Amino acid sequence: MATLIEVLETQLNVDVDTMDPILTKSLPFIPHDMTSNQFVVNEQMQVPENGGLLLGAVKEYGDLGWLAVLDRISALLCAENIVNIHGRVLLQTSPFFAYDTQKVVEHARHYAIELEKVGISKDRFCIKIPATGPAMNACRILREEGIRTLGTSLFSVPQAIAASQAGCLYISPYFNAWNIDQRVVSEIAAHTDRSLWPASDDPAVNHPISHRLMQILETYKRLYRETGQEQPMLKPAAFISVQEVMACGEMEMHQATIGPRLLAELSALPAVPSASTKIPGVPKVDMTKPYANARPTPTRLAHMSQTDPLNPEWGGKIASTDIDYLANNGAELDREIEADPATKKRVFDSLEIFKVGELSSKAIIEKAIQELKN
Repeated sequence: MATLIEVLETQLNVDVDTMDPILTKSLPFIPHDMTSNQFVVNEQMQVPENGGLLLGAVKEYGDLGWLAVLDRISALLCAENIVNIHGRVLLQTSPFFAYDTQKVVEHARHYAIELEKVGISKDRFCIKIPATGPAMNACRILREEGIRTLGTSLFSVPQAIAASQAGCLYISPYFNAWNIDQRVVSEIAAHTDRSLWPASDDPAVNHPISHRLMQILETYKRLYRETGQEQPMLKPAAFISVQEVMACGEMEMHQATIGPRLLAELSALPAVPSASTKIPGVPKVDMTKPYANARPTPTRLAHMSQTDPLNPEWGGKIASTDIDYLANNGAELDREIEADPATKKRVFDSLEIFKVGELSSKAIIEKAIQELKN
């Protein structure tokens, strides 16, 4: 192993958070999943080489409205990159539908139709859905139809339990919160204003979200022992530093969703042992049955699930798995989100920032539709 990205792949499944086929093919191995969101799609649809995809989608779907065109482009972009990965391509439902179960279901179904039109079967895609009460109920419906889902905009144990109850294949907790910068609403504050970022050379124990990640992982391990049912795999995202990505290996996360900048950095850095890169690391478990093969929590991290820096008043009691967080259209989950200021703010901010990305795509598509009519 010559580089850190190769080391990381021995510890967990490396995913690409990009729809760029060139970048995906540049890695020293074939990555697993290809994730995306409203910004990833927006960025890729503006690449000059994809101009033909945009024009073709507008000609074919323009009469059906901008969202139909966007879904078509999203599926076409997935088709361009699926040959470069082992696993699934992921698309995210509209943030404007996050509190409407039926609209989430309909949007996911439409994605499924478009993906299957370009030759991507249900076992090769997954739909990202915000972890709100109504949207998690949509996941349960979609699971019955054979459409697998990922719980996103997820920051808490109750959200993770709800994703388990809904039958999600994955959850994607954000390592760094998506916060709106009042000056530049299209960016993430923690990524542009580093004073907001809890930088550390040892984020596995020093980053505040690491505590909640370990709480979620421990909860899922216990649920598997009690029920024998596989739980959602943890696929953290929204990293700022190489150290944060590498910490996921030590924390025994199942996958890591890594964006273009960090993919490039990890591919360039030599595999040199340090406190934050943990070389040699713990080899990954068999991802076909990750909880059946789960190991005990590493000793150095055993205390992590007992504290919560994001909620200093937390008394150490993990959210109950006996509560039905999906009942009454997810009312109990939404109450839990509302009662936790850290989660409430992060869910709101993440949905608002994704709306910015979607509205940008909407403007581009509507302009293209109008130009075609003229």
